[in-house]
Amino acid sequence: MQSVWVCRHWSVAFRGRQRSEISLRTSSGRRLIAAIPRSFLWRHAPSPAPIMKPADLIRLLSLAAIWGASFLFIRIGAPVLGPLPSAFLRVLIGAVTLAACLPLLGLRWDMRGKWRAVIVVGIVNSGIPFVMYAIAALWLPAGYSAVFNAMTPLMGVLIGSLFFAEKLTRAKALGVMLGVAGVAVLTRTGPVAFSAQVLLGAAACLVATACYGFAGFLTRRWITERGGLDSRLVATGSLAGASLFLLPFCVAALVRHNTLGDAGAGVWGAMLGLGMVCTAIAYILYYRLIADLGPVRSLTVTFLIPPFGIVWGALFLGETLSWAHLAGGALIGMAVWLVLRPAPVVAEPSAVRS
Repeated sequence: MQSVWVCRHWSVAFRGRQRSEISLRTSSGRRLIAAIPRSFLWRHAPSPAPIMKPADLIRLLSLAAIWGASFLFIRIGAPVLGPLPSAFLRVLIGAVTLAACLPLLGLRWDMRGKWRAVIVVGIVNSGIPFVMYAIAALWLPAGYSAVFNAMTPLMGVLIGSLFFAEKLTRAKALGVMLGVAGVAVLTRTGPVAFSAQVLLGAAACLVATACYGFAGFLTRRWITERGGLDSRLVATGSLAGASLFLLPFCVAALVRHNTLGDAGAGVWGAMLGLGMVCTAIAYILYYRLIADLGPVRSLTVTFLIPPFGIVWGALFLGETLSWAHLAGGALIGMAVWLVLRPAPVVAEPSAVRS
């Protein structure tokens, strides 16, 4: 009995009608023949990748456009309302909208004893990041924040390697370095003059992406690995938890300086769009994409958000476009591709008679 590695890229020749013979070569060059029932081959054949239909492509582009517009709405609302009130309104409106949609989606409000985990995930995945992006919007153009948001998968790689024993491959390490280079190019050579405020805004965006990275691992450990929960329920509960978390901070900020009276119709429209469309409806679209295309292909939306964010900022806020957007965005895009590209297939050893 000898153990060999059966890999997908090896050539396979089938002969006979009742059984199949698979021809393999070991690392020493020795040829092995094994008789394998066809039923086994059919059961263990890799499933074909889902085909992206026109409706899937429309949903993907719509989601990228919606999430790209979120940075536009934050840029409109946060400087007027302040970071804490604008972030609180976003999660509150999003939670109410999703809760109203649950019956239409055929879901019951049942967290199956996972409320505490869902609330903590909501604080990490929504409460803190939304405040950070609102702080960044005080100084950074919407296009900058949209580009920095693409660092999320890279932060996930770093956090997984540092805190969750995830393997850091060479490709992923190179991706992280390219991502850092992209951030440096945009902040140092972009149309906004480099300053301490720009640096603080960039740091706030990176804190937000780090929170997203942590939230993914916490969700897997506390929810997915403990029986799971419908993703739309997790989204609704996490937004509700983020609302409870931000409520006292929002009240304290408004007691110190009530900014609600300063907001005009445009600001309130931006808050409604941010909470209802860019948060609630975007979550529903995203989970539909995951169901149709799988989680990996759905993450391609990460590449499409920055262009939309830059375009919306230029069209509606008059933000300046420059080659730094292209150079920095290209570096971050290459970094994200290195991180998200499928890993080589590692098959399990199979015993074959020699």
